[in-house]
Amino acid sequence: METPSQENQDQKQDKRGCFECCIKCLGGVPYASLVATILCFSGVALFCGCGHVALTGTVTILESHFSKVTSDHAMLTDVIQLMQYVIYGIASFFFLYGIILLAEGFYTTSAVKELHSEFKTTICGRCISGMFVFLTYILGVAWLGVFGFSAVPVFLFYNMWSTCATMRSSTINDTESICVDVRQYGIIPWNATPGKACGSVLGDICNTSEFYLSYHLYIVACAGAGATVIALLIYMMATTYNFAVLKFKSREDCCTKF
Repeated sequence: METPSQENQDQKQDKRGCFECCIKCLGGVPYASLVATILCFSGVALFCGCGHVALTGTVTILESHFSKVTSDHAMLTDVIQLMQYVIYGIASFFFLYGIILLAEGFYTTSAVKELHSEFKTTICGRCISGMFVFLTYILGVAWLGVFGFSAVPVFLFYNMWSTCATMRSSTINDTESICVDVRQYGIIPWNATPGKACGSVLGDICNTSEFYLSYHLYIVACAGAGATVIALLIYMMATTYNFAVLKFKSREDCCTKF
């Protein structure tokens, strides 16, 4: 029969065992991949959601004020609709890819830290890790292009907004000479009518809810693309490090060659 002191000692050992088990489990969490996944989901959600709504508002502004003949901007409308469908695909792909990268992070972190048993890895596992490194690098470069492209509408809307601000603060009575011609940006063809907005018409456009909403949504979408780029950079560092450690520790003489 155990004495009370022995029972207390057993309870302390059980508590210590649970604590050590929790610390061991927390040690297997890939915190870099976890942060990158949250940042990636947030960035892609902002880019896709805000970009989709902003594109719809852009079409409304063009049809109402810059190109009132449907045939003049038919191609632009088709391109915007195609971009909206691409946004759906991007959102779906990165939702799955983020989950896969997070799962791969758990696998490689557990293998590198040897949490469950002695170190074990296969050629297939290392090849999968290397494939994720390569694919993440490609996606990172592609998203740098997306980030740059998403800054273009922000620049265009900023030019229009600054022109309106200049017109409101101007002391010139003849504000009809202040214009914004969207045809010079190549958005609509040169034969589109009217193609430009001047004076009071331009001021009315800047005061519309479509312009205000689209302008700020494009800014948020650009910020979301930037957040996605940062997330992919974190993924690249994490996957590259894990792949390098897996490849190094798979060598039989890794302890003597380190």
